[in-house]
Amino acid sequence: MLRKLGFIFAAFGIAIAGASIASSASAQEGARVSDPGLYKEFGEKAGLTKIVDDFMVNLLNDPRTKASFENADQKHVKAMLVEQFCEILQGPCSYKGAKMKPIHSNLGINREQFNALVEQLQFAMDKNKVPFAAQNKLLAVLAPMHRDIITQ
Repeated sequence: MLRKLGFIFAAFGIAIAGASIASSASAQEGARVSDPGLYKEFGEKAGLTKIVDDFMVNLLNDPRTKASFENADQKHVKAMLVEQFCEILQGPCSYKGAKMKPIHSNLGINREQFNALVEQLQFAMDKNKVPFAAQNKLLAVLAPMHRDIITQ
């Protein structure tokens, strides 16, 4: 119950923070956290890789998100997520993947699926002992992307 309340409060806080971080699609693409030490809190690239590996396992085990990922090129998706998170966290990476809107436009993702994805990312970060405040800083940058990902 406490975890559920924490998720609700975190989601609300992330939505508020996200709204203030980026109000347009151009601001969302290439947005970064303001804390350069955050990359280390996530364990640098090796830590991000572990988080994303656990994240993908979670997504495939969750009936709300499984259909969106089971037939995807999971190796490629994971590589792009690591690259994207690394860049957002001011690591030495440059995200070269697709823009969010075009890559998600035909996937029919709804709010429940998006929220489930966020929840599974939080579980993966918890498992890898990323501090809650650090998680929220990453999620605050990611949150505005919902405008480009949710299409239903």
